[in-house]
Amino acid sequence: MRSDAILNQLGYSVTESSLSQVKRVIANTKDFDYVEKHLIALHDALKSHLSFVAISSSYDYFKIKNEAQAPELIKSTNDMIQKWSEKYKIALEKVPNKETYYVLGKL
Repeated sequence: MRSDAILNQLGYSVTESSLSQVKRVIANTKDFDYVEKHLIALHDALKSHLSFVAISSSYDYFKIKNEAQAPELIKSTNDMIQKWSEKYKIALEKVPNKETYYVLGKL
């Protein structure tokens, strides 16, 4: 998938800045070609859980944000993210004190 298509799938505007950023993120994601299809599918699945995949503004990584408010929904969404990670063998790094994960790439 091209960079502009990824931005569109994740709900971003396609600008020079966003294209530059997503290219850095792709280059920083181990085995991105493998991760990509699973990442977009996860993004779509997370919508009903009030969560999403985004591009980190702090680091050159994709991030998964769990924005659920109810404790039971937070837990079920985190469980869903962990099962996704295990099933597709994709390394995640949890951000301390947040319901956010960086996508590092294929294990």
